[in-house]
Amino acid sequence: MSDGWFKTTVGEYSPFVYGKAIKKDDQRTMGIPVYGSNGIYTYSDSALVQQHAVIIGRKGSVGKVHLSTEKCWISDTAFYVIKDSLDESYFVYYLLSSLGLENMNTDAAVPGLNRDNAHRLEIKIPNSIEKRINLVEPLIKLDQKIHLNNQINQTLESIAQAIFKSWFIDFDPVRAKIAAKQEGKDSELAAMCAISGKSETELEQMAEDDFAELQATAALFPDELVESELGEVPKGWSVSKVDDILKRIKIKKRFKKNDVNEFGKTFVLEQGSNIILGFHDNEGSISASKEEPAFIFGDHTCITRLMLSNFDVSENVIAVTGKERNSYWTYYAIKDLQKFQEYRRHWMELTSKQVVVADVRLTDYFAKKVKILHEDIEYSLRENLVLMNLRNTLLPKLLSGELDVSALQDEEIQG
Repeated sequence: MSDGWFKTTVGEYSPFVYGKAIKKDDQRTMGIPVYGSNGIYTYSDSALVQQHAVIIGRKGSVGKVHLSTEKCWISDTAFYVIKDSLDESYFVYYLLSSLGLENMNTDAAVPGLNRDNAHRLEIKIPNSIEKRINLVEPLIKLDQKIHLNNQINQTLESIAQAIFKSWFIDFDPVRAKIAAKQEGKDSELAAMCAISGKSETELEQMAEDDFAELQATAALFPDELVESELGEVPKGWSVSKVDDILKRIKIKKRFKKNDVNEFGKTFVLEQGSNIILGFHDNEGSISASKEEPAFIFGDHTCITRLMLSNFDVSENVIAVTGKERNSYWTYYAIKDLQKFQEYRRHWMELTSKQVVVADVRLTDYFAKKVKILHEDIEYSLRENLVLMNLRNTLLPKLLSGELDVSALQDEEIQG
């Protein structure tokens, strides 16, 4: 074609290769990622592909496209495409993502993608690798920003979880006080060091207001452990059943996939690994705010998510708030408490478990600390939705030649 593009087919440009089943005995908890139709699901000591690969769902999540930038294994539930350069792999990834492969299911019983049908699809692509790479550069930048935001959010939640574990599970400040008392040292100062992670010298250099706040927090921790049905717990703290610390929210309407859009005002949460089923543009029926958040528990999957804005849910998702204590503290008290065992209901098991409940002043201070972290998480989540919407709008226009990549300014992509 005279415009620098040429017509071809998927099979001619990027032939699909069948993945290979991986034995259960060869699966690991870490190592080389193993991709199925829905992304990474386990790990291996060896790789099927020694470089980057584009993975396409063959069975199950039909037509779902993934990109591995490192060596990996691809299971027999997926196809894969190999290109010489990572840049070219990025182009293939975006190209295949734009073709609607997810709508090519050919098996009524188990969703399946027919390779021959996919190979026959006609495509139009730039006639040089350089042009193809330049074409998808704005999309790569958007995805890199989305990925960075996701990493930041994981770090922020890990920080909040680490604080909770230190204060309310391992009782580090309490143990620091006990050890200091036994050695004839200042127990409050020891607790301040345990809470802040700072040395006594570093504490002396703190601003006066910050020091006073830390000192007041340390004073809330007891300096003694006593026996309970859960073992040793800080003196004055109680043991409660999870059922007694949760307030279950009555669900007015449960949403299905057909009820939601890809983007919108209000989150609809599911219990699958994606957590977000979709969106709608009405007001969410489940109330949540920065001051009074709410959270979910996936009855079958044990997935949890804290929400700071009104939302809705799909089937088998239970919405709750804290009853005895604020919802920030309660969320971390039950998060990961019930482990997924098999695909069945877990709610009754969760609510029958026991947790240690701390002094309300301390749980409120914890909420004050992690609220800031979750505000940042919520902001990044909302920003990612804008970036994803922009990427999905640009994708078909760039890959059809309708939009010239030179028309896009760098600042538009990086916000």
